[in-house]
Amino acid sequence: MMVPTLKVTGLQKSYGPTIALGGVSFEIVPGEVHALLGENGAGKSTLVKILSGVVQPDAGSAVLGGAEYTPRSILEAREQGVSTAFQELSLLTNLTVAENLALPELKKSALRLVSKRDNEELAAATLAQYGLELDPRAHVSTLTLADRQRLEIVRAMSKRPKLLILDEPTAVLSSTDWLFALIRAETARGTAVLYISHRLNEIRELCAHGTVLRSGRSIATAELDKTDDAAIFEMMVGTSLASFSRKASTSKEGDQPRLQVTDLHAGDVKGASFSVPVGGIVGVAGLDGQGQGDLFHALFGLTSIKSGNVRVEGKPVEMRSPAHALKAGIEVSLLPEERKTQGIFPSLSVQRNVTLGAMSKVSSLGVVRRSRGQRLMREVAKRVDLADRYFNFQIGELSGGNQQKALLARVLSTGAKTLLLFDPTRGVDVGTKQAIYEAIQSYAASGGAVLLYSSELSEIVQLCDRCLVVYDGRIVAQLEGSELEERRIVAAATGHFEGSQVRSAA
Repeated sequence: MMVPTLKVTGLQKSYGPTIALGGVSFEIVPGEVHALLGENGAGKSTLVKILSGVVQPDAGSAVLGGAEYTPRSILEAREQGVSTAFQELSLLTNLTVAENLALPELKKSALRLVSKRDNEELAAATLAQYGLELDPRAHVSTLTLADRQRLEIVRAMSKRPKLLILDEPTAVLSSTDWLFALIRAETARGTAVLYISHRLNEIRELCAHGTVLRSGRSIATAELDKTDDAAIFEMMVGTSLASFSRKASTSKEGDQPRLQVTDLHAGDVKGASFSVPVGGIVGVAGLDGQGQGDLFHALFGLTSIKSGNVRVEGKPVEMRSPAHALKAGIEVSLLPEERKTQGIFPSLSVQRNVTLGAMSKVSSLGVVRRSRGQRLMREVAKRVDLADRYFNFQIGELSGGNQQKALLARVLSTGAKTLLLFDPTRGVDVGTKQAIYEAIQSYAASGGAVLLYSSELSEIVQLCDRCLVVYDGRIVAQLEGSELEERRIVAAATGHFEGSQVRSAA
């Protein structure tokens, strides 16, 4: 009988009265990709931290390759053969690609000095081995979020682990081909992979078995080819998928545009023209790095606009900075791409994080009024289905899904008439997605306007009235009605549309 690479039995972990894990058991055999499924807050992150040596369990056991496994740090875990690519990236952004790959032990010369050249040569060889085209000398801070995720994955794989843990590895990747090829190469040499994702199509492509967590406990380990999506969902959240449905659009043809953009040039954006109507949800789709980030940042005043016109409710405006936009009376709020580094203040409470977006509503004569903050917090928390018990938690202690709900609550708290949402459900579970969808739909139904980028095409098809497809900085297609389908979005996003290659002007 094959000895499991990893066997965990009855793992438990509590933080005061909060039970993060109440009993988790499963096993992974060599060469297997094993899925870990569950809502945000189900205990997945805590389990990953235990297996990675970040925290220690209160009870239960883990056995790695037949030996007791009790790592007390990430370095101990790596030494024993467990390597993790974290969802909340662990790269040091002030260091280079080569330095991040070499940590914790930089290559030294014969004189015991750190050899920059040797480290860069070793990094170049590693990047080439895993098919990642990055400059070893580039600082991580200059990389796109997708390239940082790829680097995180390569660093974990390059340690040649017995067990590789991949936590939401495709959350910001526009294609899975590169990653899946690497995973198959790893499993072919006997590596066991624990794969955590909310994307069931990916899990079904890679995994034969999956363990479902709910409320900190392992509910079941299922054979995925014998278990349909509805059954998995019901195990995850304890309710049926049947209640999830798309609501009708509230925008109407001929509605006054809330946001009108004409021939916009900014960053990598080249001549973008479109409108977002009152009550409308307009999606943006495109492969990574096609200019969608610059489009959102330009409309929020974070990227300089070279030329073109922006109108809000028919009024021409200049988005020189977020502060300038607010002074001009422009009511626009941005939900950022990366919640950890661009969104949350991890040491502050959830309520403080939310109400920072609406200081004028919670303060008087420069003094924050606690009662006003509590009232506003209760109001917007209901709109995003954020539980009252989290209000006084440090936001850094919450699951990723609850952090994302809090950030959406912050932008809703401003009273803005237009929302710019950049991948608002990245890395969150299906239950949290539904809460976010309902909040967005309710906002639009009440007269708001939404411009939304998503890396998940199914989300755009489900949620949006119209989709702008970006390729090489240009909007090459605007799809709506029966044309709004994944096949057409993919065709345009890859440079092809209706059988003709999309070419941008020089």
